[in-house]
This record gives sequence, structure tokens and C-alpha cells, in this order.
Amino acid sequence: MTDKEIFSTIEKAAITHELSKGEIVALLQCKRVEEDLAAAADLTRKKFVGDGVHLRGLIEFTNYCKRSCAYCGLRAANKRLTRYRLKDEEILNLAKKAKAYGYETVVLQGGEDDFFSCDRLFNIVSKIKALDVAVTLSVGERSFEDYKKLKEAGADRFLLRIETTNQALYARHHQGMSLEARKRCLENLKELGYEVGTGSLIGLPGDSAETLAEDLLFFKEIDADMLGMGPFLPNPDTPLGAEKAGSFSVTRRLLSITRLLLPTANIPATTAVETLREGGRDIMLNSGANVVMSNVTEGAAREFYALYPGKSGVHDKPEDMRGMWEEKLKSMGRFVAKGKGFRNLTPY
Repeated sequence: MTDKEIFSTIEKAAITHELSKGEIVALLQCKRVEEDLAAAADLTRKKFVGDGVHLRGLIEFTNYCKRSCAYCGLRAANKRLTRYRLKDEEILNLAKKAKAYGYETVVLQGGEDDFFSCDRLFNIVSKIKALDVAVTLSVGERSFEDYKKLKEAGADRFLLRIETTNQALYARHHQGMSLEARKRCLENLKELGYEVGTGSLIGLPGDSAETLAEDLLFFKEIDADMLGMGPFLPNPDTPLGAEKAGSFSVTRRLLSITRLLLPTANIPATTAVETLREGGRDIMLNSGANVVMSNVTEGAAREFYALYPGKSGVHDKPEDMRGMWEEKLKSMGRFVAKGKGFRNLTPY
């Protein structure tokens, strides 16, 4: 594409919120229009979701996982990781602290750990929901019946990253797992009325602008409510430990295109981008993002939830983070959004 065609494509995305696979690929491959793309996405963000940034209180409650995804430090085959499970009362106490800090959404995130049965999670979710907060779960693939019961317990949202929608790539990096099963879980969650979050792992060995474009078109097809675009960060305790990290620039472009194509979605500025580049979350917030996950987990668990090395914020004090973000956002001309942060389908 010529420069004129590229800028015309950005304008088309901002107006129609539609692009072909070829147009998405062209934008992903064109680094020189990154700032223009980010500016267009930021304007779209302001129009459709406003200047508020939703802060979510994240509790990483278990790092046990029965899966062995090739890129993840929590993989079952990783014998070097110190494992932990928070007790039910510890999880509830952290949720109470998150509420006291001012968070109106609590995110329960863990590996796929069968110790936390549906009944156990039902009990935990029910008690957290009684605190008058929104509850987001990120606990992997479960049965339709489990998802249904957890919805009845009060869970509002569910994060289930697909990482890639390319069949060969998915099979290569997800031993013993099925792309079809992952997609079916997303369909089940939608059917049950959850706000559904998913997303891509940018720079996963073997991916390309073409596979990322296919991911984005899939997210648009299912009308995902939340989308996390994070760079691949190699963990030496995994089979992909010697691979190159994903590109910050490509991650930013994909996030911006995501905002243009799904203008009302909630899009986080992830911890991974901050780990890859200091100040990365601020850049993403100016490129279309409107959500930040703030870790309220305490003690050694903050260090042992080791998806990748050098995770940003491990040594931050949970009690200080909401105030820090309030000040930071104010300096950016933004503010902490009030309310529980559900997707708003009506433009501002």
C-alpha cells in the first residue's frame, strides 16, 4: 500500500469499524504509521468509552496448572516453580482489601487447578459477590455446567485468552489441548451471559501479521467484550525460553486496530507491555486502552505467579497502587472510572 492508501485505511477503520484481513495485515506491517494509528485509536477510545480508566483488583490465587502450554511458566512440566494455593479465607480477605482500596471489580486468576472445584469456586465467588463488586474469573477451560453454576454464584465476566486462532500454531504450543474446545468454551460463556474476554499473544513463535489479523477478525466475529493484547515474553523454564520476545511496536499497532474495530470493548494496558518496556502501559493507554489490572495479591505469591521472568510490579505495595494510578491518570488527563466497568455499548 502507498502512504495515501494506508492513511485512507486508518480513516476507514475509524469511521466504519470494519477492515479486511489484507487491510489489517498492511497496518500491522507498516511501522511508520504507528503514531497515526494510535492517535486514531485514542480518539475512538475517547468517543466510545470516554476518559475513564477502569482499575481491576487482581488476585492470583493459585499457580498450579494441569496444562503444559509451551510459553507459560505455570506449565505443569515446570518443576523449578515454587507452587502455592491461597486458602479460601485468604482469597476472601484479599477481595475485602481490594474493595477497601476502592476497586469495584475483583479478578480471580489462576492456573487450571482442579483443586479449586466448581463447588469451591462457587463458595468463594458467592462471598466476594456479597461485597458488592463485579467478579471476573480467569480459571481456564471448564464444562458448560461449571460455567453456568459459577454464573449463578455471581460471576460477571470471564477471561479466556485464546492466544492464537491458527490451528497449526495452537496445536504446536498447546500440548494436549484443542482449539475447537477453546472456541466452544468462549461460545458457552457468551451463551450464559458472561462478559467475555480473550486475546492474542503477540510474537508467539510462528505467528505473523496474517495470523494476528485472523485473530482480530475472530474477536470481532464473536463480539468479544474484553480484549487483552500482550507480547510474548520468553521464560527460561519453558520450551520457548530461548526465543525472541514479541514486539512492543506490533503489540501497540494491534491494540490500536482492535480499538478501531471494536470501539466499545474494554481493552487493558497489560503488565506484560510494562515488563517489555518501562512506561509501556502509559503508551497503551494513549493508544486505545482503557483498563488496568492492578495486582492486590500479597506476599510470596506475587513472585511465584511467574508466567514470565521480570514481571513488572512484583515489589509494589498493593495498598499504594490505586492511589498511584489515580495520580498517574490525572497527569495524563484521564481519571479512574467509577462503577463496575461493564462494557458500555452507547458512545459517550
